[in-house]
Amino acid sequence: MRFVTFLHEGKARAGVIHQDSGDRLIDGGHPSRPAALQGLEPDMMAWIRFGLERLSHELSATEIAPECLLPLSAVKLLAPLRNPGKIVGAAFNYKDGLVFGKREFPAEPVIFVKSMSTVIGPDDIIEIDTVNQVTYEAELAVVIGRQALKVSRDDAMDYVSGYVIFNDVSTTNYVREDGGFVRGKNQPTSGPLGPWIRSCDDISDPYALAVTLDVDGRRLQDSNTSQMLYRIDELIEYASARMPLDLGDIIATGTPVGVAANHEPPAWLMPGMRVSARLEGLGQLNNIVAKREL
Repeated sequence: MRFVTFLHEGKARAGVIHQDSGDRLIDGGHPSRPAALQGLEPDMMAWIRFGLERLSHELSATEIAPECLLPLSAVKLLAPLRNPGKIVGAAFNYKDGLVFGKREFPAEPVIFVKSMSTVIGPDDIIEIDTVNQVTYEAELAVVIGRQALKVSRDDAMDYVSGYVIFNDVSTTNYVREDGGFVRGKNQPTSGPLGPWIRSCDDISDPYALAVTLDVDGRRLQDSNTSQMLYRIDELIEYASARMPLDLGDIIATGTPVGVAANHEPPAWLMPGMRVSARLEGLGQLNNIVAKREL
């Protein structure tokens, strides 16, 4: 199932793009919504707490009342998780990117934390300061479904609620100048997320997904999650040994070769550009770049 947060007639709420509903979605706040949703607030965090995979199974076996369906053309999709917890990102985590940059493979995961305040949704504006070197980074992200603390690798996937596209927009010169990730990863609007969360039952192998990113129709990233150095279970084990991972936290698993600095000349983001990140089975996340007005 594809779980979304949407805006309709001025109100934001959670919904489901049902496998049999075509270009319509189930309005999670409608009085005639399916029984599986009746006891839940139409809020993505509440649904994650209940369990997206559990919801997916129950909805698959339920007849959907047509009156609770909305055409996609009548709504605006928002970031599916508008107020996540923290975002834990993995740096230097794709083998093709490391080989291209002639970097040694890190002996353990390299992680950083990105604020929930950076998150924007599909078709929202990525605002940049044009004096900076700003790159796109298409990534597979996982949503944590319950608190994970000192979780073993063997148990780690039990804490994953779903998968979503994340574009870890990064200010490269800040990372270089600071020798760290805090400022370069935490600029406003630098966390495009969406267009939906796919429940785990829909993704049979998260390590066999095509990852691509286009800017103005030009293919700049073209890889596969099979290139991931440290897998999702390893990242959860590593991160949860250092901090609690809470309900609604996001693990961004890193980006493959093809970031802006990999191109000649460098493909830094500039105002007016259209960025489209795609992951197989997870849809397409589109955003427009604009100059930040200070």
